[in-house]
Amino acid sequence: MENDNFNFQLNNFDQIADDEAEFIPLLSTEDEEQMNAEKIPDVLPILSLRNTVLFPGVVIPITVGRDKSIKLIKDAYKGDKIIGVLSQKDDKIEDPSPNDLNKIGTVAFIVKMLRMPDGNTTVIIQGKKRFEMKEVVQQEPYLKATIVPFEETRPSKTEKEFLALVASLKDLALQIIQKSPNIPSEAAFAIKNIESPSFLINFISSNMNAPVAEKQKMLEVADLKDRATFVLQHLSKELQMLELKNQIQSKVKVDMDKQQRDYFLSQQLKTIQEELGNSIDKEVNEYQKRAEKKKWTAEVAETFNKELQKLQRMNPNSAEYSVQTNYIDTLLDLPWNEYTKDRFDLKKAQKILDDDHFGLDKVKDRIIEHLAVLKMKGNMKAPILCLYGPPGVGKTSLGKSVAKALGRKFIRMSLGGVHDEAEIRGHRKTYIGAMPGRIIQNIKKVKSSNPVFILDEIDKVASSYHGDPSSALLEVLDPEQNNAFYDNFLELEYDLSKVMFIATANSLSSIQPALRDRLEIIDVSGYTIEEKLEIAKRHLVPKQMEEHGLKKNQLQFSDAAIECLIDDYTRESGVRALEKQIAKVIRANARHIAMKEEYNNKLTPDDIKRILGPKMFHRDKYQDNSVAGVVTGLAWTAVGGDILFIEVSLSKSPKSGGKLTLTGNLGDVMKESAVIALEYLKSHNETFGIAAEAFNNWNIHIHVPEGATPKDGPSAGITMLTALASAFTQRKVKANLAMTGEITLRGKVLPVGGIKEKILAAKRAGINEVILCAENKKDIEEIRQDYISNMKFHYVTEMEEVIKAALLNEKVDKPINLEIKEEKEK
Repeated sequence: MENDNFNFQLNNFDQIADDEAEFIPLLSTEDEEQMNAEKIPDVLPILSLRNTVLFPGVVIPITVGRDKSIKLIKDAYKGDKIIGVLSQKDDKIEDPSPNDLNKIGTVAFIVKMLRMPDGNTTVIIQGKKRFEMKEVVQQEPYLKATIVPFEETRPSKTEKEFLALVASLKDLALQIIQKSPNIPSEAAFAIKNIESPSFLINFISSNMNAPVAEKQKMLEVADLKDRATFVLQHLSKELQMLELKNQIQSKVKVDMDKQQRDYFLSQQLKTIQEELGNSIDKEVNEYQKRAEKKKWTAEVAETFNKELQKLQRMNPNSAEYSVQTNYIDTLLDLPWNEYTKDRFDLKKAQKILDDDHFGLDKVKDRIIEHLAVLKMKGNMKAPILCLYGPPGVGKTSLGKSVAKALGRKFIRMSLGGVHDEAEIRGHRKTYIGAMPGRIIQNIKKVKSSNPVFILDEIDKVASSYHGDPSSALLEVLDPEQNNAFYDNFLELEYDLSKVMFIATANSLSSIQPALRDRLEIIDVSGYTIEEKLEIAKRHLVPKQMEEHGLKKNQLQFSDAAIECLIDDYTRESGVRALEKQIAKVIRANARHIAMKEEYNNKLTPDDIKRILGPKMFHRDKYQDNSVAGVVTGLAWTAVGGDILFIEVSLSKSPKSGGKLTLTGNLGDVMKESAVIALEYLKSHNETFGIAAEAFNNWNIHIHVPEGATPKDGPSAGITMLTALASAFTQRKVKANLAMTGEITLRGKVLPVGGIKEKILAAKRAGINEVILCAENKKDIEEIRQDYISNMKFHYVTEMEEVIKAALLNEKVDKPINLEIKEEKEK
């Protein structure tokens, strides 16, 4: 029997004997005296036990497996139920002979015999008295032998030494029960309730942790006091061994530090989560599989592994868990060192650009140049282009064509109204709902590290107390820095050097100078009527026909009809409004087709007017030169170029003359241009044949029509000078002439911007001669020559040249006599 013997005595009987038990496991003194008084037979059947020793008074269950033993038990159970029990000297012998058995044993009473479900026979026996086997009288079918009682000597019940010995036994037994984790606490209850000293010794001997041979020696000790001493020695050894074992375990045991504790708890938590069906391991394994396919650097891989380990230690129900998984997902979703292959067929790329967009030759050339260098070198930092021009000229859609031509992914990010730096650089992970900046988000979305990235409306970025996004863009748009772009959420450097950034802007003045310095500005000016006509025929009309479900043979636009739409119903540099008007015309005809009504499938200008109503815009046409002081100027607006008229009127005022009045909703710069022009005329009056007194006797009024429209800028300088000179000299202005240029007090003419739009506006107005600064000649050369083949340009550097080129020597039909003083003298 092992350490669990107490468990046999106290628990197993409940399972085996149940309510019909005919024994009491613990003997009282009276029971022991009665048992000793019983007589035993001279001949008993002998049952051999392999691994235990039966002591008087002790009840044990045994499993009977040998055929001889089963026969013995059955016969005895039918009779007086008394048998002799001897332990084997060697428990390995299957069929022991009398010589293989110990001579001293115990008479046993069969309390109960049970047939177990597994087929074995279990017998509950109780020891009665010791006996000594003398002579074997039968060996078959089972062993029988003559026996004699093995008498024991007992000390007096009042002997103090013996009582102290028994008390020590009980204390040691209780200590062993307390310190041994394998013995149930109920065993202590049993020990405390045993009254008989001899039964206590037998009970402890039967259940102590000792080999069968040692227990047999205890059984064979005749003197009870000596046996108690022998048992006490074994108990002391067992207690010492137990204490030593516990002491060694406590010394060897290493206190778990926090990390081990966390690991232990996390393993327990993992097991619980597996039972609940929400294991973290599955998620972690998926992350690791995805990470194996990534082409990231050692730094990124180290960060990923570190963050993944942190995730494994987290509670899935904590708030930080979702933040951590979001971060890891972002790391895995980003295309680290993943690039699309560029298309190096330059002719095909050129064809794609030409098919998608008419005109815009500068931009197309720059893209093809970049592709050519990339093809030659194999590796090149992408350019940072900025397409600058009025709305609707195709700046944004051009980005799509560039991506298509290069074979790259396309991203468009609108910067209009962005006023938070975190939109560009992202939020730090510590914030609730933190996410990467829109640059990294878009890169993640297209799964490529070399897309064409359109930064739309870069001139409309606003700054606030949240930071200045345009300053954050400095890092993004600097080819020397963006190979290590730092996003606050990632906390890692990301390479943007292969991304082709294309910014778009309507105005350069509102772009931060440092940012503008990093951009390669490409001027995308407005379209001419001829270009708009081609764009409408090639792109807008087919697109709208398809969107409205019409076939080519159901509706056709004549060139005259499209020109009517351009000239009378739109006023813009681009073609956005033109597309809307085309859509409106197609919808009107789609209605006739759907209702099966008659309609004209070849649209003319009359059809356009019938559908869209009266003209929405009336272009200013050149007016004659019969009135002095009226000169045609050229202006640039957000919707393209236009012509304007500078009108100068003189009124008599001999006493308070010389007053200058400016009207027409003019800005400060334009007013200053008028003052400069007048002062120049005053200081050079003799050169132009103007009497000095005329400036004192006449009030001057300069007006620019369309007073509701604000006007500003220096480009009307030479126009105002010419108008003033014409008014004071009463000379005619050359017919069909317009001009633009800034002036100075020294008489210099300076260059101005928006030349292409202004020249095209002049052509639309029927003007065939233009005066402008000599430095603007380069702008004229950029305009397609077939558009301006019938126009003449006068390039000037001095204001005198302007007057000579603009004014004729003949007077107007009804000139004003400015010589007031001479009339009074006459």
